[in-house]
Amino acid sequence: MPVAQLVGALGGGLLTVVVDAGGSPVDDVTLAEPASGVFGQAGDLLLGVGVERPTEAAALLEGAAAVGTGAVVLRRSAARHQQVRAAATRFGVSLVALADHASWAHVVWLLRGVLDRAASGPAVRAEGPVLDELFALADACAALVEAPITIEDTQSRVLAYSSTQDVADPARVSTIVGRRVPDEVIANLRGRGVFRRLARSDEPFFVPAGRGLRARVVVPVRAGTEWLGSIWAVVDEEPADAVMGSLAQTASVVALHLLRMRSQADLARRVSADRLRALLSGDTLDAEGWLPTPPWRVVVLAGAHRGDGTPGGRGRDTPAPRDPERELDVWESVARRRSWRQPLLAIFDGVALGLVRDAPGDASAGTWEWLLGVVDEVAGVTPGATASAGGRVSRAVDLDRSRREATEVQRLRTIGRVTGTSATVEEAWAAVTNARALGGIWTEELLGPITTLRDHDEAHQTAYLETVAAWLDHPGEPREAAARLHVHPNTLRYRMQRLSDVVDLDLHDPETRLALRLQLRALGH
Repeated sequence: MPVAQLVGALGGGLLTVVVDAGGSPVDDVTLAEPASGVFGQAGDLLLGVGVERPTEAAALLEGAAAVGTGAVVLRRSAARHQQVRAAATRFGVSLVALADHASWAHVVWLLRGVLDRAASGPAVRAEGPVLDELFALADACAALVEAPITIEDTQSRVLAYSSTQDVADPARVSTIVGRRVPDEVIANLRGRGVFRRLARSDEPFFVPAGRGLRARVVVPVRAGTEWLGSIWAVVDEEPADAVMGSLAQTASVVALHLLRMRSQADLARRVSADRLRALLSGDTLDAEGWLPTPPWRVVVLAGAHRGDGTPGGRGRDTPAPRDPERELDVWESVARRRSWRQPLLAIFDGVALGLVRDAPGDASAGTWEWLLGVVDEVAGVTPGATASAGGRVSRAVDLDRSRREATEVQRLRTIGRVTGTSATVEEAWAAVTNARALGGIWTEELLGPITTLRDHDEAHQTAYLETVAAWLDHPGEPREAAARLHVHPNTLRYRMQRLSDVVDLDLHDPETRLALRLQLRALGH
């Protein structure tokens, strides 16, 4: 939605456009955190809460311009300062003034309501009509309990909320802005046993105020025995039994809507995955119409799904069979929690793949730099989580090459040639180059003296192959080579002398050393 249209939709003189720089349409709201380098991402309306000084406002505008933020909102007293207006014009960022008497929390409710209802259009959300009905149900629940309402899924992501939000509750402000309950609030409620009761209960229950949170009514949303989500209301006291009964009845209607939303979201996800698979297979027709701006990387995502070891007759320490679909589900869930609203993910040749942007200095959701932090976070819980990236490309026709490179890096990771949670093909160039060279070596028809050494080792239980490999890997360092073989340096020297009685090798020739090392690597040394 264009910023001028968004401001006009609110009306009442609450917001005023001071500088209209055009820019990208606004589709989300983000709280600025300049100290942490958080300036939102392309299409965000950045709220400069607490930014009053002109110098701070100018720095915020510069940071917003760097990531392509849709517009910046400041208090009127700051936004109308000549230095701030000049900075907005210079950086090409739309600037919006908020009335000095207005509450930031109230503005958040209004902005989020306008944007979320605008996003209900089929061009943006496949589940648009269902989502719009969820907002209506949230308003109905709010009327029942005379309190603000949120409807959330099982991962505490906000799906809808009531239009009336009069309670000054900081946790609710963060919940609506971030579309997810803040981690500290989740930890608070989990510590009090709220989520354990929510997962097991069929009836609404009251949560008293405590630990810095206001009192709440929690309504489980279920379809049979399946837990689909919940309804939350911030209240001053426990509602009457009749009200709790009405909320329980409303929850059954919400359950039907959540089932419809899930089926439509599954369909939209399949369409998106099919489109990405077609692109990675070489079908680039109309790709520029839905791809983010280049450059891109294709990434193999692995290790986030940790199957249990006991079902199906497997031992506790036996890894579960690899499940690409479940792997993709985990990565998609993490990506959405970390603000990537439309993840570009798909299963291709049995592995989970993602397509991310990789523009220098861009750490917004859906970029390679952003993904590095996501992978580190997942690896903190599931140590095997990794990301292997192909090369950076700027043309859709080159994405297939990036995919093949990502697959190469991942294959080398599985045999221990690439380490670390994240790696690009540029970082793993040496291992990739060696692997490509080794791919052309036929171990059944090796040329040169290597076959003689192999036959001698098999016939006489000698260790010439591994001795030569250690010697080549530690040139001029007999102690290190001997340590690798767990023998004395004199033993190593003796073996090398005896080796000349078996074959004629010129280890001073660079081409001979290179050929020998490749052959030895192909044989597993």
